Amino acid sequence: EYTAGAGGAALLLGAADESLAVIKRSLSYVSDTTDFWRRPGSQFPSHAERFSGDPGYFGHVLPAAEEIMQETRVTAAEIDHVVVHQPNLKFPVRAMRTLGFREEQWASGLLVEEIGNTYAGSALVGLTAVLDTATEGQLVLVVSYGSGAGSDAFLLRTTNRLVAAQRKAPTTQEYIGRRVEIDYAQYVRFGGKLATH
Repeated sequence: EYTAGAGGAALLLGAADESLAVIKRSLSYVSDTTDFWRRPGSQFPSHAERFSGDPGYFGHVLPAAEEIMQETRVTAAEIDHVVVHQPNLKFPVRAMRTLGFREEQWASGLLVEEIGNTYAGSALVGLTAVLDTATEGQLVLVVSYGSGAGSDAFLLRTTNRLVAAQRKAPTTQEYIGRRVEIDYAQYVRFGGKLATH
């Protein structure tokens, strides 16, 4: 489980005139695709491995991103930052390249190599890292993915309030820098993976 991580992000949603970034458009792309699930009462999830990439991840992240760019008439070249769900390094890099993005557009928000897969939190943690360094007027595309399967895509534009707010709290990279790594024995104990009766 070397790719697993633990983390999350919290965002405040409010009035556009008070926001650091404004959601210009959002959409959801869903299907009934078996990928990753946890049965009621099960401690651990099950995984339909061969469906994780296609039709799972790529079958949702790519069309969600393509549709929101099409609906807003925005090209990949016009987007300053892009963040997609990060279960590993290979999937998001392939998706972003397929969509026509360049490494400099995803560099600040691609954190999976540093923190592992934070599952539902991965796109939002990536967004917080982007907002730590973005400037006023930039376009940010965020695409989540939830096994089961669906993607939510958001196109945001940063506002003139962003830069003044950036140093009011530790940055995402500062939080990452002070993380406490645990060894495998602690992981097993914390995760309840070893029965001690």
